[in-house]
Amino acid sequence: MPQSTGRASVAAAPAPPPEELPVTLTVNGVERTLRVAPWTSLLDALRLHLDLTGTKKGCDHGQCGACTVLVDGRRINACLTLAVMQDGRAVTTIEGLARGETLHPLQEAFIEHDAFQCGYCTPGQICSAVGLLSEGKAKTADEIRELMSGNLCRCGAYPNIVAAIRQVMEADEG
Repeated sequence: MPQSTGRASVAAAPAPPPEELPVTLTVNGVERTLRVAPWTSLLDALRLHLDLTGTKKGCDHGQCGACTVLVDGRRINACLTLAVMQDGRAVTTIEGLARGETLHPLQEAFIEHDAFQCGYCTPGQICSAVGLLSEGKAKTADEIRELMSGNLCRCGAYPNIVAAIRQVMEADEG
């Protein structure tokens, strides 16, 4: 039989839930204010809080690029940044690229060149390509391949993806 130490047993009080923080983002041109846990990734904020499911969760480690979105026009992996870190910024997802029924030129080029098979990586590929073109660093197919290397396609549609990007890049130059 255990002996009493004479001290009353005190159960540890459960920790209070973490305070959710307000985050204001301009998502696809619309200002949205969310309340999220401090550890909520931008990817989860978009998918779970705003129901923008075009941005895909692939590896959740920044290795596949399926979650690529544009923040203030620059491409980032939404799984690697916290929503609170993007407070006040403009976020563009695949859903925000088209203007009504008019597709973005890269969306049209991806269709024209059959630059997808299963389509899972396509939103991230297209958002990354939009960022790539705005950066203006790629001039050749090899440079496109290098600068798009953070976006993986398990189906192997790379030649068609590069062709689609080149088409839009050349149209922008002409």
